[in-house]
Amino acid sequence: MTGWQFRVDRGGTFTDIVASRPDGRLLTHKLLSDNPTRYRDAAVAGIRDLLARASDGAAETASTTVPDETADAPVIDAVRMGTTVANAPHIPVHLGSMGTSVKEVIARRGNAMRPGDTYAVNDPYHGGTHLPDVTVITPVFDRPGEHGTSGERILFYVASRGHHAEIGGIAPGSMPANSRTIDEEGILCDNWLLVEEGRFHEAETRRLLTDAPYPSRNPDTNLADLRAQIAANQKGVDEVARMIDNFGLDVVQAYMKHVQDNAEESVRRVIDVLEDGEFTYQTDSGAVIDVRVTVDRAARSATVDFTGTSPQLATNCNAPFAVVNAAVLYVFRTLVDDDIPLNDGCLRPLRIIVPPGSLLAPEPPAAVVAGNVETSQAITGALYAALGVQAEGSGTMNNVTFGNARHQYYETVASGSGAGDGFAGASVVQTHMTNSRLTDPEVLEWRLPVLLEELAVRRGSGGAGRWRGGDGGVRRIRFREPMTVSTLAQHRRVPPYGMAGGAPGALGAGRVERADGTVQELGGSDSAELGPGDVLVIETPGGGGYGPAPRDTTDTGIETGAPAGTDPGEVSDDLQAF
Repeated sequence: MTGWQFRVDRGGTFTDIVASRPDGRLLTHKLLSDNPTRYRDAAVAGIRDLLARASDGAAETASTTVPDETADAPVIDAVRMGTTVANAPHIPVHLGSMGTSVKEVIARRGNAMRPGDTYAVNDPYHGGTHLPDVTVITPVFDRPGEHGTSGERILFYVASRGHHAEIGGIAPGSMPANSRTIDEEGILCDNWLLVEEGRFHEAETRRLLTDAPYPSRNPDTNLADLRAQIAANQKGVDEVARMIDNFGLDVVQAYMKHVQDNAEESVRRVIDVLEDGEFTYQTDSGAVIDVRVTVDRAARSATVDFTGTSPQLATNCNAPFAVVNAAVLYVFRTLVDDDIPLNDGCLRPLRIIVPPGSLLAPEPPAAVVAGNVETSQAITGALYAALGVQAEGSGTMNNVTFGNARHQYYETVASGSGAGDGFAGASVVQTHMTNSRLTDPEVLEWRLPVLLEELAVRRGSGGAGRWRGGDGGVRRIRFREPMTVSTLAQHRRVPPYGMAGGAPGALGAGRVERADGTVQELGGSDSAELGPGDVLVIETPGGGGYGPAPRDTTDTGIETGAPAGTDPGEVSDDLQAF
């Protein structure tokens, strides 16, 4: 056959072939890069297959083709239903749960969406996680007049999520330690129409932020952050349009499907070597997360069953399903060696079962602010234990918020990561579902009336073992004016577990050292009023160790960065505080 052109993208798992027919139409084909029982070379086999289909007419009905605006509808539906194609590679609890927010908007808005519309979601019972995390969602429409299109068909969605440092609630910073209902945690954006046909609903959104039992203390900053998210989405819309201009809609649609297919196959390969496992994870409150992972070898799939998990709590540690979904997605993505984007294809081989009314599927008006940040870490720890992957990291984000009428601030404090078979844990790092960065000390002290006195490695807090767990950290902040401080943290009673005979990591702790010399101990979820000269001290947990500790530890289990034969406590000062 003459007049055909082929483009080959050979990846580690899949090889993709895009064929341009003599009549200008495009065909696509995807096959495993390595399949010696079927063919010697994937690219050659794929080209032959496409030509064979074309010669016998099978190409007109092949599921891998995207021939025209009508036949590509199934591919469009896969994206339109809110399945995630790609996420940025940081803060898994944010990004792994965004698809749930998008699906909620699609389900409730349907055909009512118009070009120029943008929506905001943070309601944990309608696609959100907890109230500070606001997801802004913008549909991407086709362009009128192109290939006979109307400009009213949705092709994709783009979304951005930001943690708003203040969104109302009973405590400054909107991360209250003692909330008992969702209303006490701040403002709900339930499928909120933020922009309508290009017009920003600023006045309406301001009323939403201020006309509430516990309004936002800083609506101007909220509106500025929302504008930034709207602008980020518009950049996404523009980039998608540019991609379509460069490659054509059919190619873009096909490759977005291939990205998910690739992720699916990658996770199935992981499942092929997994064994069944189960674990009961105990939290500081006494509540438990029960999980059983059951592998179906024939179907190359797995069931992740949380039946047996404690009922929803009267505290704020309840986690909406979006958080559970994000944690499962994260854990199975980390088991894949290939460099693939985080997307919903990873979840196709997995069936997640969560009992309604449980800690992991609460019913309104249960409080949830700690579920997103703390219970997400517990879910992750439970899954790694059930799969026998590695010892637990700190198992907490060590959340700290402080503020007053003028200032609000939120941070997560790094801790130790868990060791595994062949590697020691890292010290003072963000682990698992967090991964946020701390504000630079100079910026922190410039913008807020505080002094950062110390951020240091908490020596010896990592669990002992053949491979040591990473050490936690110590953070000291001195206040220069009255502030309310709230903490949300775990592993103040139950230590992070070790694995395969390794010791657990050290418990975390918190306290207030008063200017008058007295000391007030803080619980994991606690709050305190601090005055000028008072110091907040946070000591984060260490990670669990892996394997029994050898009698002679000079050559094994050395903390990352320590020379062999060196005691981790003798590492040079430049690693002790930063």
